[in-house]
Amino acid sequence: MDSSSSRVVIVGGGAAGFFAAIACAGADPSREVVLLESGRYLLTKVRISGGGRCNVTHACFEPRELAARYPRGGRALIGAFHRFQARDTVEWFESRGVRLKTEADGRMFPASNFSASIVDCLLERAEAAGVEVRTSMGVNAARRADDGFLLELSDGSELACGKLLIATGGCRTPAAARWVEALGHTLEPPVPSLFTFHVETPWLRALPGIATEVEAEVPGTKLRERGPLLVTHWGVSGPAILRLSAWGARTLHDRDYRFSLRVNWLPGRTAESVREELRARRDSQPGKTVTNSPIAPLPARLWESIVAEAGIGADVRWATLSRAAMLALADLLTRTELPVNGKSLNKDEFVTCGGVRLPEVDFKTMESRIVPGLYFAGEVLDIDGVTGGFNFQAAWTTGWIAGHAMAEA
Repeated sequence: MDSSSSRVVIVGGGAAGFFAAIACAGADPSREVVLLESGRYLLTKVRISGGGRCNVTHACFEPRELAARYPRGGRALIGAFHRFQARDTVEWFESRGVRLKTEADGRMFPASNFSASIVDCLLERAEAAGVEVRTSMGVNAARRADDGFLLELSDGSELACGKLLIATGGCRTPAAARWVEALGHTLEPPVPSLFTFHVETPWLRALPGIATEVEAEVPGTKLRERGPLLVTHWGVSGPAILRLSAWGARTLHDRDYRFSLRVNWLPGRTAESVREELRARRDSQPGKTVTNSPIAPLPARLWESIVAEAGIGADVRWATLSRAAMLALADLLTRTELPVNGKSLNKDEFVTCGGVRLPEVDFKTMESRIVPGLYFAGEVLDIDGVTGGFNFQAAWTTGWIAGHAMAEA
């Protein structure tokens, strides 16, 4: 057999590419595995994610429940998660000396609190498995050859292989998209997912750093989330907003990121129930000023700003609060309308939706249904999860399945 026909080439030095390379080389030590990374650095997203801690996965260990966290690709991942899921990820890293910890919200990080623990583990395992890693080596073109594929590399050389795995991340660059399509695949256009919202409302912009649980929705759509919201210098962020952006990635893109965001600052409460509480306060604490009597659990500064926005002066006491002012306050607390006029990518995620269409891929092996010997893993597929470690889990899962399939083929 020609040595090149048994060679496996993996394009992309991120989480999915490394996991696939390690899985393939480990399953078949006799097979030559070459990993190509166009940039100078490996595992870049792993290094910077989670504020430099790396949100490895999420403590969600039932495949269907785990798959439900993916706005795109969840159904395709159910079977894949039965083969390799979050529990397997934890076991994989811990059996190789990297202990993970679970935070209150289910996110899992290395116990060291440093992404370097994950990066070093992957680099060490790849080296131990005999993976040949080449950095600053991109792929300009790829075409079918008699017994596999012939790659035209960025240094002008060519590399032949029998199996080819594409794990380049989201197909944001025209060059990457071109040669993926040239191999016969169709790409769903990539658009951002996991982004924050620009809001210019002055009273809100004056509260950077305020965080509180909310219900947030985009009127006229099915987009609705409950969770923490963070006020930033440019608008709003936090898990509730990031989840809205993930589920609404295409809808919000089609609206050019200009839409209304409706916020209930007292999740689970209706305007009527809040009005009843405000009336009760007027009876029970008439001498107190409204601005100094926040409804729990609202942060005091947020309450003060909402009270002022409702037209209630700082010296107004509950006893003198007018019915119109009470109605305005209850309405603002449960139905604040914030005009959104743009977005910012979440710097820790860089996630896109879009990529290779899922019906074109066999999720039992991650092999192309169109081109034998061609495999996909990670974000190059039209798969993306909400924030919380789910995108890395999709990378580990699809990389592991692809790596083992290429070793066995």
